[in-house]
Parts: sequence; structure tokens; C-alpha cells
Amino acid sequence: MHIRRILAAVIATAALAGLGLTGAATAAATAKGAPSVVSPSECRQGGGEPRIDLPGNPCVGGKYDGQEVD
Repeated sequence: MHIRRILAAVIATAALAGLGLTGAATAAATAKGAPSVVSPSECRQGGGEPRIDLPGNPCVGGKYDGQEVD
């Protein structure tokens, strides 16, 4: 009975540690996300079209879709 409690505690600890590592990896990936402002050439290289005639000057389509074009 005592061994089962210890084993359950070890499994629970490992599961919580795994969740913590997953959260840290997600936060790091989000921090390295797409830039908030891209150049017209970056927009085109990413497969989009810079639309400086629209409000907010967005890149439409591609990798930088919705990002502001500067």
C-alpha cells in the first residue's frame, strides 16, 4: 500500500513537470513569433501582398498575413 502511494506521487510529479516544460516551450515559441512590422519585400517573400492602401497597411496572405507593412 505504501509503495502504491509513493508510485502515484512520483507519476503525478513527473506529469506536472512535463506540463511545466511544455508551457515554457510554448512561451518561448510565442516570443520568437512573427515580427509585428514587416517590409514590403518580406511580405512578398512570405507569399503575401503588401496593401498599403488599406487601413493599418496590412500584409494580405502568406506567412505574414495581417502584419503591418512599413
